[in-house]
Amino acid sequence: MEPAITPHSIRVRRTARYYTLGPTHGFPRELWIVLHGYGQLARRFLSGFERLDDGTRLVVAPEALSRFYLDPVSERRQQETPRVGATWMTREDRLAEIEDYITYLEQLTMELRHHLTGAGPRIVVLGFSQGTATVCRWLAASDLRADQIVLWAGGIPPELDVAEWSARLHGAPLTLVVGEGDEVVPESAVVAEGERLSAAGVAFTLLRYSGGHKIDPDTLVKLAEGFEGH
Repeated sequence: MEPAITPHSIRVRRTARYYTLGPTHGFPRELWIVLHGYGQLARRFLSGFERLDDGTRLVVAPEALSRFYLDPVSERRQQETPRVGATWMTREDRLAEIEDYITYLEQLTMELRHHLTGAGPRIVVLGFSQGTATVCRWLAASDLRADQIVLWAGGIPPELDVAEWSARLHGAPLTLVVGEGDEVVPESAVVAEGERLSAAGVAFTLLRYSGGHKIDPDTLVKLAEGFEGH
């Protein structure tokens, strides 16, 4: 008879890293919280938002808690600085990982808003690729009232009921962004996500651009200018 192997869990403290662009104190008119995709790091991801840095926006990029080497050992031995990426979760112990990153994002948002007491900035939450599912799960569990939600190259995870999820957004406008040349998340997948939303009676805007699987600066500026018009 084989010995019984039983799983156990304990809560431990973690050090989470995030990067900012723009004024972290005072009275910025907008607070953007932007979540990177699979295999990315927050600092490089945030560099794609530099055109939004006009002195009136604070853009914050949290980094996922699980980092890993992107290349196999044989290639890393030849590299002076091995490439590292991060992931928000995997299928292994997924519910605990989801709970951990929701707690992390809630605590970070509370910290950010503490420093902006009295400012009342417009809040934009953007998720890119894997970060879209992360944003959706976070907002489903949060009391945060975002003013705009952007899902770029991704969608709402299948376990969430889109109508119930939408009701948690307190009427915040939702935008789906898709690259017509995206080799990772094809345009058809995002269009299908839009159909899923429409079937549930959830309003959204679909924005296309000609590029691939990345944050396109021109499209980002167009998004930001569109928000200003609301």
